[in-house]
Amino acid sequence: MARAYTLDVPAGAGVPIDFAAELNEQQLAAVTSPPGPALVIAGAGSGKTRALTYRVAWLLAQGVSARSILLLTFTNKAAKQMLERVRSLVPGADGVWGGTFHSIGNRILRRHAERIGFRQGFTILDREDQEDLLASVLAREGLVTKDRAFPKAGVLADIHSYSINTGFPVRQVLGEKYHYFIHLEMEIEAVLNSYEGKKREANAMDFDDLLCKTLELFLTNEDVAAEYQNQFRHVLVDEYQDTNRIQADLVACLARKHGNIMVVGDDAQSIYSWRGANIENILDFPKRYPGAQVFKIETNYRSVPEVLNLANAAIQGNERQIQKTLGAARKPHPVRPALVCLETNIQQAAFVGQRVAELHSEGVGLHEIAVLYRAHYHSMDLQMELTKRGIPFVLTSGLRFFEQAHIKDVAAFMKFSVNPRDEVAFKRMAKLLPGIGDKTAETLWTRTNAALCGKPDFACLLPFKVPAKADKAWTQLVHTLADLVPATGPLPPAAMMEAVQFAIYDDYMQAKYENYEARKEDLTTLAGFAGQFESTEEFLSQLALLGSVETADAFAGEGDGGKLTLSTLHQAKGLEWKVVFLIWLADGMFPTARSLESPESIEEERRLFYVGVTRCEDELYLTYPEIRLNAGYGDNFQRPSRFLSELPESLMEIWDVGLASGPADDTPF
Repeated sequence: MARAYTLDVPAGAGVPIDFAAELNEQQLAAVTSPPGPALVIAGAGSGKTRALTYRVAWLLAQGVSARSILLLTFTNKAAKQMLERVRSLVPGADGVWGGTFHSIGNRILRRHAERIGFRQGFTILDREDQEDLLASVLAREGLVTKDRAFPKAGVLADIHSYSINTGFPVRQVLGEKYHYFIHLEMEIEAVLNSYEGKKREANAMDFDDLLCKTLELFLTNEDVAAEYQNQFRHVLVDEYQDTNRIQADLVACLARKHGNIMVVGDDAQSIYSWRGANIENILDFPKRYPGAQVFKIETNYRSVPEVLNLANAAIQGNERQIQKTLGAARKPHPVRPALVCLETNIQQAAFVGQRVAELHSEGVGLHEIAVLYRAHYHSMDLQMELTKRGIPFVLTSGLRFFEQAHIKDVAAFMKFSVNPRDEVAFKRMAKLLPGIGDKTAETLWTRTNAALCGKPDFACLLPFKVPAKADKAWTQLVHTLADLVPATGPLPPAAMMEAVQFAIYDDYMQAKYENYEARKEDLTTLAGFAGQFESTEEFLSQLALLGSVETADAFAGEGDGGKLTLSTLHQAKGLEWKVVFLIWLADGMFPTARSLESPESIEEERRLFYVGVTRCEDELYLTYPEIRLNAGYGDNFQRPSRFLSELPESLMEIWDVGLASGPADDTPF
């Protein structure tokens, strides 16, 4: 006898959707729009994902075949969530082609790789594989010598990727982002050309190939392009403001026959030009697709009206934008955004720390609060302040300041100079030199330890035999150590840092790190902190303590949910918190000094400010210090960010922060 088994019907499946009841008027207009090109400008917190999801559901409900719908996103998570939601709304969604640009490109290339000179079964290089292959090209070409700093494989990979995704020639990329390597243009181009050849030999593609090779496939094989143009009668794109040149061209190619393309995004949140995104894609969409309908979704469900009023004012300074005004679905809040001017960066950190503690005592969870900043080094003072107060925090923007590689590298020079028995510091320092790995570092340590006997007589290390690649660098290393500890005694810690950077580490960072400028600023900030100490031992002890503090006992059971969030603004995009602090709002810090060189860069910085403001649900604090303490480097007076001067004072509450007359309360958090 057959065993009976019943399949459950997904919630909502088979039940007609009342789109008018599920969506607001603006969302409904976009979701139910007629065929043809359409641009949907969805403001922050306005339900962009909901609109896109319901558009797919609407098409399926109208009888459109799932297989003829292509949904392009920027993360697999976004695609999965949207398609799962569609399946819960209407049956038959399984055939929709949904995924990231890269995953869809891979799917297509798997079927047609031989058409562009690759074989079936090609492998995909991850970042580590890519760097290994570039390193093998460098070794074969013999371009890395002891006489000059040549970009390492990781930097070459970034140069290549940016060139591919923007269409800029290598010379332009070097001029804009890596000016210190412009004299190596021809050698760099030769390496990248060899890298392309090596990939073909290995039948391998990197992630950028999944885009550019797909476009190449379509442009050189009309029959293949026609196959997909016929199949995809509706193309939908999420976060269109973040697309680069190749992605926009791919979308245009796929939608060429039917012309049914809907892109959803927000030009005011286009903040990724540094990785190749092109805001012109969304701004010029109506030009590229004449007759395109433009829909605006402007009802915000996240923030209180007081925050939205400030956000609307914040973006008005941009000339290149699609005008819109966010309106609040929520009721007014009793508190306006606060503008807080502090005397110094140390006082700014103290204010944030104290206010966070107060908010928590008022019932706001730490996980409901975020401190956002333009660059990672802006959080150094705050990390120290929070650590002193015992306030647990989590960073979405990377390692804690004192745990970063470049901080620990420079600290290794300082540690060894004052303690020549520090084996760990010596090996870390030695392995920065070309041609020195674990084995050679071990051999060098044995000889160094025996020669020094714990004394800073570093000149005796000069005759040591090292690999040929490291010969010049070893000599420089020894001279630098000797300079750190002259006959009169060790240099102050700030002077030590400056000497290490000038003699060795600055060139090393240029060659190794794509974000050289940011790391250099980290070290400048740390040198300012070091200026507070006369003794290098005291400075290093403080550094070690700050890098290893455990979470406060009061929050031991709360996990990350009991921690304050510290994040760069780029990392914060798409997230939200009840309370947001935007710190370091001073010209040169935010907007950055480099962005002041062009109107386009200033506009992107303003969009980044807008993104920060719109992360806030209830309470917003805008802070800046009047003085940036830099110790031996001289204190810098700060001007308020131009973005603050563009805001009407009536939208903010001005806070006048003073110091208590009595001693500060040092009760642990």
